[in-house]
Amino acid sequence: MKKENTSRRNFIKNGFVLGGAAVCVPEALFSADTTMQQAPLATEKNLVFLFQGDSITDGNRGRSMDPNHIMGHGYAFSISSRIGADFPDQGFTFYNRGISGNKVSDLAGRWQEDTLALKPDVLSILVGINDASGALNSPDKNSNLQQFEETYRELLKKSRAINPKMILVLGIPFVYPVGNIINKWEFYNSDVAKRGAIISKLAKEFDAIVVDYKPVFDQAIKKMPADYWIWDGIHPTVFGHELMARLWITKVSERLKFLKFYPKGH
Repeated sequence: MKKENTSRRNFIKNGFVLGGAAVCVPEALFSADTTMQQAPLATEKNLVFLFQGDSITDGNRGRSMDPNHIMGHGYAFSISSRIGADFPDQGFTFYNRGISGNKVSDLAGRWQEDTLALKPDVLSILVGINDASGALNSPDKNSNLQQFEETYRELLKKSRAINPKMILVLGIPFVYPVGNIINKWEFYNSDVAKRGAIISKLAKEFDAIVVDYKPVFDQAIKKMPADYWIWDGIHPTVFGHELMARLWITKVSERLKFLKFYPKGH
């Protein structure tokens, strides 16, 4: 059930995985490699928004019923708090299921429980930096990239199969030469760029929205050093998360008309 009678019940519901029977997806739906376009939404009311990913999405979110910490303290919080406050009568529900340290393979392991069972209408994913870290000492880096692409594609296939109208929002991972990253910068810079290219490719296959955060950070760094926005080269500061939230809303407004309420970049 997507809509609750009160905003408090909505927030409380966000703290738990929904129960019920597992969602069964026929294997036949996974065989085609052709573009899987998003079917048009019937309405923009009662939408379920789900944020998935690693620590950047996690934002030290709460794992209890406490609605004060349910969305963490990152971009997912900023997006949800803004939309929920400005459109309280639309019946929106927000979930954060990011987990610190996750790779795309970790998402695959919990996709049924933490994604499909929540039946999102808008699914936002940001993953890849931990995959890059894991590949640092890998003897076969190309194999690692291939596995990343194949696993990510399966997640998107399963998601679109249970809901052809699901809006997929794919974030491009980013990294900057700050702190310990400096010593491994050449590898990180190259690997993360390759994963970004894979995600952009998948976005075309699945008619997904691409949110490329790097150009926004690159522009911001002209005003203040990188560590002002991304304190360790990987994790954004409060200010960096705000830039991410603004860009996310701007990009997703291309599919959700109500988001045009916000000026671009704000």
